[in-house]
Amino acid sequence: MKHPTIPHTPWFYIPTLYFASGLPYVIINTVSVIFYKKLGIDNAQIALWTSFLYLPWVIKMFWGPIVDIYSTKRRWILYTQFAMFCALGLVAFCLQLPNFFFISLAALTIGAFISATYDIATDGFYLLALSPEHQAFFVGIRSLAYRLAVIFSSGFLVVVAGQLEVSLNNIPLSWTLAIGCSALILAILFIFHCLVLPLPESDTERQLQATEKIPFWTIIKSYFAQEKIIAVLVFILLYRLGEAMLVKIASLFLLDNPEVGGLGLTTSEVGLVYGTFGVLSLICGGILGGLIIAKYGLKKCLLPMALALNLPDLFYVYLAYTKPSLTLVYPLVSLEQFGYGIGFTAFSVYLMYISQGEYKTSHFAISTGIMALGMMIPGLISGYLQQALGYPLFFVLVCFLTIPGMITLFFIPLEVEKNSPTS
Repeated sequence: MKHPTIPHTPWFYIPTLYFASGLPYVIINTVSVIFYKKLGIDNAQIALWTSFLYLPWVIKMFWGPIVDIYSTKRRWILYTQFAMFCALGLVAFCLQLPNFFFISLAALTIGAFISATYDIATDGFYLLALSPEHQAFFVGIRSLAYRLAVIFSSGFLVVVAGQLEVSLNNIPLSWTLAIGCSALILAILFIFHCLVLPLPESDTERQLQATEKIPFWTIIKSYFAQEKIIAVLVFILLYRLGEAMLVKIASLFLLDNPEVGGLGLTTSEVGLVYGTFGVLSLICGGILGGLIIAKYGLKKCLLPMALALNLPDLFYVYLAYTKPSLTLVYPLVSLEQFGYGIGFTAFSVYLMYISQGEYKTSHFAISTGIMALGMMIPGLISGYLQQALGYPLFFVLVCFLTIPGMITLFFIPLEVEKNSPTS
């Protein structure tokens, strides 16, 4: 008996796969900061515990081989998608409980491990289900779908939660409905993917021979045997040091009352300022950064693009000291995110540049894990520093913390190579 013919064109599943990748990541690492703030958790606790949620993306390379060997990528996608629906549903339910913080945090932690595993499976499926030509073509499509998930989660969802706060006059219920909506979307995508995901012939469960071993330590050794690896590691950890301190506090600053140094924006306004216009500016900056590197090469662009990343942090110093009207907050936050998009593009291209040789995919995974560690550690202490210094001095400190990453640019290996995308 033949199954009904269902179109398996990549247009049916690539955008939805990567939308389903971005949705939980943003809720776990960005939106959680906002709803914990609205539910009365203090800044230090929010920054500390939500920074730990980066951990699965730091260490996901350690269980990547398990996803690669056991079962199929298609099954891993479906299992983790359903599990993510359950995890977000649990978060939504927990927000109604008196001891919601630690229960919901545990659910978010489980969700973070599930989401990181989903990312591994999705990237692997992408390589198996698509021809090399389609892989190249759909890179932009998958990136766009992921960014749309970012706008939906940190923009639309936050705006809706803010509107519900006003209409229902019940903050916990408002966020339960908002997070519950995102869980429902994942449930719908799970059913959709059960129907439309193809069954690539190469997506099979791999059987290891008794004498066959995963060359895990060989991959690790080859990565750390690279030229000037100490300088490279320091660069990866410090390049976004200022931004790592800023990212957890920015939303808290926008939400906090003016009496304690914040701007006093509503939840909906933060969704528009930071989650919508800010993310759109980030996307535009990323596109422009890619075009600039393609034309002039990474070696010429790295320092100017690092400046584009770091100098706009001064806008937060200005906002903290002057507390201008909302009409000025929009462009300043958008410009900061635009610069971040430019600077992060250069960083991403450099991580590709150092991921060469037989194990370049694994090397890139190691680099992104170290990058996530560089975001997690500063985030752990950012809330305590903000509470100790106040917002104005904290943002001044952020600006000074951009300097170490800039210094590392003069020590990392970066040669101009002919016919190289980074030259």
